[in-house]
Amino acid sequence: MVMINDYCLYSGTNWMQEIVSLVLNGGDLTPVQTIPNWARVPWLETIQPTVPLDARTSPRAMATHLPYHCMSPSFFTSKAKVIYVTRNPKDVTVSFYKFQQQASFIDDPGTFDQFLDFHLAGTSKGDLKVVLCQIAQFLGRELSQEVLEKVADHCQFSNMKKSAIANPALQHPCMEDLKTLFFRKGIAGDWRNHFSPEQEARFTAVIKEEMKGTHYNFPWDNE
Repeated sequence: MVMINDYCLYSGTNWMQEIVSLVLNGGDLTPVQTIPNWARVPWLETIQPTVPLDARTSPRAMATHLPYHCMSPSFFTSKAKVIYVTRNPKDVTVSFYKFQQQASFIDDPGTFDQFLDFHLAGTSKGDLKVVLCQIAQFLGRELSQEVLEKVADHCQFSNMKKSAIANPALQHPCMEDLKTLFFRKGIAGDWRNHFSPEQEARFTAVIKEEMKGTHYNFPWDNE
């Protein structure tokens, strides 16, 4: 079992679902070009799988937004491998705000400053081929240079944005108005175009308080 997890929406789960599917299938593009990602890598907290999990071929892959303490006790004694996806929380905030602005089934988030207040109250891409090699090694898969090149090309943000299979906004009628926003820019640091200096200082203060006592170093910590 391979579990893809991120606690925050818009951290890159769909991108990782695509990568893991390709790595586990030896770079075969057929499944990712014919089967929606939610059917290939179903969500733990939704009723979507078209095939019962116990009937799926091993290694099975799943995804979830559930936090650590909500996982079943049996999960922690299993042999499952977990890929935890993280992204600069400032970029996550901007992407989530843009999503809520356009999603007709979600209340209007108001101004960015109003949304930021609400968000704070409740609360990497890197080199793609290098990331692919690390994931393949972690999952015990050996991929040739040719396969790595093919997977890297398929998982380029611009290609996934155009794919009717990879982009959920092109699959569901209720997301018709999100066709250009579910996969928006795919760049790191776009938060600088949206945060004022005061908002950035407020956001950073909350993150530092929430992360106090941890010893994780993220690529964006020194930005």
